[in-house]
Amino acid sequence: MKGNILVVSGPSGSGKSSLLRHLLNALEGSYFSISTTTREPREGEVEGVNYHYISKEVFEKEIDEGAFLEWAKVHDNYYGTSLKPILKALKEGKVVVFDIDVQGHKIVREKFGNITTSVFITTPDQIELQRRLNARGTDTASVIERRINNAVSEMTCMHDYDYLLINDDLERAFGELMCIASASRHKTSRLDVESFISTWANVD
Repeated sequence: MKGNILVVSGPSGSGKSSLLRHLLNALEGSYFSISTTTREPREGEVEGVNYHYISKEVFEKEIDEGAFLEWAKVHDNYYGTSLKPILKALKEGKVVVFDIDVQGHKIVREKFGNITTSVFITTPDQIELQRRLNARGTDTASVIERRINNAVSEMTCMHDYDYLLINDDLERAFGELMCIASASRHKTSRLDVESFISTWANVD
């Protein structure tokens, strides 16, 4: 593969969406992997932009067909990443950016470990996360409580990631994420190092 993968994970409310929006506008040669889900669209979400929305029956059929790079069931809904467009983007040399949970990250790491760089984004503390979730005004108290509990669980997987990014200032956090994304293209693990050394040694 000529390209590489950048996985971004973190609790709902950590600011992932805002940071990724800035990153994709600034990072040349990037491809954002749009996930498929069985949940209902939220207000303002658009098919093919935020998610691909399908039924549980169709999703389960595609699981059986091996159409997903990774998939998970979260809060009684399926989320997954179609494999075909990912392989196409990698062959074109693009940075494929994923916004997926910790379960999805483990699967991507298992399948594409040598070309994957991962970042875990979170708030400075749990109190700030709860404040942001309340401020969004899109979830009920019970849903917010469930998201907080899920965030606590996700935090235990932080050590599986290459980088930790504390999003306490959007501009600063974006700069750090951009640096990580740019550096991910130059990891020796994604290169055919032996071939490069051989070519380099034979230069006149």
